[in-house]
Amino acid sequence: MHLIDPIVQFQTELQSIRRAIHAHPELCFEEHDTAELVAQKLTEWGIPIVRGLGVTGVVGIIKNGTSERAIGLRADMDALPMQEINTFAHASKNNGKMHACGHDGHTAMLLGAAHYLATHRNFDGTVYLIFQPAEEGGGGAKRMMEDGLFERFKMDAVFGMHNWPGIPVGQFGVTAGAMMASSNEFEVVVRGKGCHAAQPHKGIDPVMVAVQIAQSWQTIITRNRNPLHSAVLSITQIHAGSATNVIPDDARLVGTVRTFDAATLDLIEQRMQAVAEHTAAAFDAEIDFHFKRNYPALINHAAETAFAVQVMQDVVGADKVNSSVEPTMGAEDFAFMLEEKAGCYVFIGNGEGDHRMAGHGLGPCNLHNPSYDFNDDLLPIGATYWVRLAETWLAAR
Repeated sequence: MHLIDPIVQFQTELQSIRRAIHAHPELCFEEHDTAELVAQKLTEWGIPIVRGLGVTGVVGIIKNGTSERAIGLRADMDALPMQEINTFAHASKNNGKMHACGHDGHTAMLLGAAHYLATHRNFDGTVYLIFQPAEEGGGGAKRMMEDGLFERFKMDAVFGMHNWPGIPVGQFGVTAGAMMASSNEFEVVVRGKGCHAAQPHKGIDPVMVAVQIAQSWQTIITRNRNPLHSAVLSITQIHAGSATNVIPDDARLVGTVRTFDAATLDLIEQRMQAVAEHTAAAFDAEIDFHFKRNYPALINHAAETAFAVQVMQDVVGADKVNSSVEPTMGAEDFAFMLEEKAGCYVFIGNGEGDHRMAGHGLGPCNLHNPSYDFNDDLLPIGATYWVRLAETWLAAR
């Protein structure tokens, strides 16, 4: 492993920053204190900043030399609305909020790269440090773009990184093409006719209609979708009724659909609506159908992925980089950036949880788990990757 020594020496400071962020988590578009900490550190290190993109976003700007070439490096800052069960010293002090996805570590790793790049400046061009709010369902990447991220900061490519439990520390994973799925929500309300449960013939039972729709929707996955095109349709909620002896007026189905390509998503949405409408009609019921597309699939660009793979191999060794990692049905709003700019998103191994100190919860160290904690051993690895990526990009173009 070829880590940058000054970054390794700076790890204690980065750990302190990371744990301070972890102890004070903030939700989507509420990252005011986190953004202030980021802004203070960048300013302290002589890095010009622009604030306010995407409400609480921060962009740091490190220029050197005369080249117009530029690269963007992105880290997310927000936490999740969940209760942490860890009791170690840096556990969340904000009730009902937790850094259970490692965005505290992502922010600290990019700050580590920022400190080194500002101090050494071994490149010719510009590095844009993108500290993004609201990845966890808020679409902060899109909001920053709507506020002119790519128009105001002309970059040739943009890169992202996420810690990944299960991949050993010191290893990376990536794949060209589809790496994370799109995230989409649906809500269907079946409108029937309520009546006494002892006299069902006098009403139109929306519960039975909802059950029929729920079962029939799965045939879209098994009979309409091309088996070679991955997709998941999950009904996560069914709500109906309030009494045991009353057939209610309506029933509601809620859930998500995830795919890696737009054509498959189009097919599923169209078939879901058609199945729901015709099933309801067969029972003389009506439906309200709502389908919301949240995040698109994350598609890594081939050339930029190959470039990132080479940099990762240079940092940790070729045998520590899986360049065909299995894609995940999880979603990530960095996908919006990759729709506009060439780039690549990689996984950095967070291990299995053995790093957690006394006081961690009994659960696994998985993402979105109340006993999760970011592995501080990643800090110099991730920061070194960011630095070498930027230096190599700006030297090679």
